[in-house]
Amino acid sequence: MATSLHSSTSTSRVGFSSQFTGSNLASKSSVSVSFPSSLTNLTFKSVETSRQQSSKICAMSKAESGSFEQLNVDISLSPRVNSVKPSKTVAITDHATALAQAGVPVIRLAAGEPDFDTPAVIAEAGINAIREGHTRYSPNAGTLELRTAICNKLKDENGLSYKPDQILVSNGAKQSIIQAVLAVCSPGDEVIIPAPFWVSYPEMARLADAKPVILPTLISDNFLLDPKLLESKITEKSRLLILCSPANPTGSVYPKELLERIAEIVAKHPRLLVLSDEIYEHIIYAPATHTSFASLPGMYERTLTVNGFSKAFAMTGWRLGYIAGPKHFVAACNKIQSQFTSGASTISQKAGVAALGLGYAGGEAVATMVKAFRERRDFLVRSFGELEGVKISEPQGAFYLFIDFSSYYGVEAEGFGKIENSESLCRYFLDKAQVALVPGDAFGDDTCIRISYAASLTTLQAAFERIKKALVSLRPAVPA
Repeated sequence: MATSLHSSTSTSRVGFSSQFTGSNLASKSSVSVSFPSSLTNLTFKSVETSRQQSSKICAMSKAESGSFEQLNVDISLSPRVNSVKPSKTVAITDHATALAQAGVPVIRLAAGEPDFDTPAVIAEAGINAIREGHTRYSPNAGTLELRTAICNKLKDENGLSYKPDQILVSNGAKQSIIQAVLAVCSPGDEVIIPAPFWVSYPEMARLADAKPVILPTLISDNFLLDPKLLESKITEKSRLLILCSPANPTGSVYPKELLERIAEIVAKHPRLLVLSDEIYEHIIYAPATHTSFASLPGMYERTLTVNGFSKAFAMTGWRLGYIAGPKHFVAACNKIQSQFTSGASTISQKAGVAALGLGYAGGEAVATMVKAFRERRDFLVRSFGELEGVKISEPQGAFYLFIDFSSYYGVEAEGFGKIENSESLCRYFLDKAQVALVPGDAFGDDTCIRISYAASLTTLQAAFERIKKALVSLRPAVPA
């Protein structure tokens, strides 16, 4: 039987040789998929070799004699770029999509993207924006209409009082975060990141020439940061603490009491700022509740709050997010954005206004999605809880399950090889079960695997049966 840790607040075969790296599938390193059907001898190209090939660029110039002379070109890259790792979630999602497009019946549970359509009222607002001619540049910071709507949302739902000039609308919350990191971090600064973490946080720190300082958490603590550990790791170089609640990849929700303890520690260090990633704010399961970090005593002036429309409103492709905070910091982010991308899509911004007009916490449209997410979560927790050798911390928000499968490490799988870590286990599941998942090492915890349940219940039921069947031939290498 699996160990379930609840929150303190309440016949085909796929074989592939490449690893989960890179961001596309265009190279000579083949990935074979064999079937007893017409799909035999398909090949897929790995990502890493593509990157190597693309760097072997040469310039050709035609000499007067008519012959071609090869000129060497400096193909070196910035050390900053070389220090950044590609996103495994993107790589695996692209890989699984390519397999599916080739006819391989892969169940894709890697991407963090709601499977629902954008609510009709929001979609219509975008369509009307085009018809009404809202197709030109907006102000760099975003339209006054949307920034005002965001201010009203933050006041009504989060108890935070901001003016429009303290809001910056960007092309997704991801852009908001990287601009905040670049705006406040200097070379050599430290960015404190609890693990498991969203894959992009450490890489964003590196892009700012800052050092990511990873603080591990325990599944027995529901993957929540220990304040004592935080206090012991803060130095004079500590500049930014990144918190995400509800969290990706664990679904953990920080209770207000724990956030207050963290705030007391932060308050002792004048140089330390907090970036509060609240993108999953509305995808939360009672009795858990959401607390905005900036609403805590003394934290308003040192907190950068990031949110967006992708997850709760099923608007991932609309690319719309925002940051709210002290004017000084938001103005710096605004300056960076003016040279990066300029303002977000005016069409998306009109849709964003409609989204915020749906009512408190997204109204019935979002509540319907959250109800479905909860039903899916309950199914997966119950089902995996019946399996031998797994540990589970029940998620209180978002739409991810971060399961500890480490008791299966060290097992020799017939026809596959040794399962050594989360990545090889994910390759085993793709090979034997044709289910695409994300290895935990991408999130800073190699004991676990992330399952996204942003898919229909029927799809999740099929995926579970495939995974269960793939585990039948395996026995835990160590007692669970």
